[in-house]
Amino acid sequence: MTISILLVDDHPVFLFGMRTLISAEPDLNVVGEAMSGIEALQKIAAQPVDVVIMDIKLPDMNGVEVTRTISQQHPETRILVLTMLDDNTVFNALKAGANGYILKGAGGEETLRAIRSVADGEAIFSPTIAQRVLQYFNKPSAAQAFPELTEREREILDLLAQGLTNSAIAERLSLSVKTVRNRVSEIFAKLHVSDRAEAIIKARDAFGKP
Repeated sequence: MTISILLVDDHPVFLFGMRTLISAEPDLNVVGEAMSGIEALQKIAAQPVDVVIMDIKLPDMNGVEVTRTISQQHPETRILVLTMLDDNTVFNALKAGANGYILKGAGGEETLRAIRSVADGEAIFSPTIAQRVLQYFNKPSAAQAFPELTEREREILDLLAQGLTNSAIAERLSLSVKTVRNRVSEIFAKLHVSDRAEAIIKARDAFGKP
């Protein structure tokens, strides 16, 4: 069966290159192109497709937002992110419903293989992205890294590691500032650290965060 494809990218030269690459494959068929997020949503609503090839940087919407909307409205559609971004955007894209994530520097054969794999229900990543994903899932969980802390204390520690103040943590968790202050003191004692900076360093080292 032929795999129907919608290309979503705001660069005409890239769209031309992808269309040329795909048109030579008898089992692949580009049925539409969109240069913005809104246009992509309109086109897929009018004509559902098997695979959407999605860029992240679009002029009106972030590609992750478009991916999330398509995943919610057209769960049968597979989404392959094809972008220049070799960073943690991959995790946001996966949470939004992307089924694959490859870089625009990938060769033609790799790109075609990724399209077919995603259409076939597989998850596919460029080598550097796959390594990033594996590192993410292989890192210890908060419970493994700090078994001495309660679930609420681990939650507060994670927010500390993100740089939030006690007031911000209190607001995020719907707690009083006094309660957060007391929990932070208990965390310091259990982790055998003397201040906030040491706690943050310990948390970031455990979770592999910069």
